Amino acid sequence: MKLINIGFGNLVSSDRLVAVVAPDSAPVKRIVQEAKSNGLLIDATCGRKCKSVLINESNHVVLSAVSCETIQNRASESEDKDEQ
Repeated sequence: MKLINIGFGNLVSSDRLVAVVAPDSAPVKRIVQEAKSNGLLIDATCGRKCKSVLINESNHVVLSAVSCETIQNRASESEDKDEQ
């Protein structure tokens, strides 16, 4: 299992990650709202502004204060380490 740091000591499994998207668009805001009403929202922002939304296989939605690009870089770094 590969874990990705999404900020402030919070980690998610890269094996279960479906998408990392920006929180700006209306469809993503709708996904976040539905996850909140269904009890599937995990807020890992530690009170800071949400910069990325992570969607898991289990329909859990994780909010992160780290940008999508940073999460992408961290995911690719962890893959590179595993290959070596």
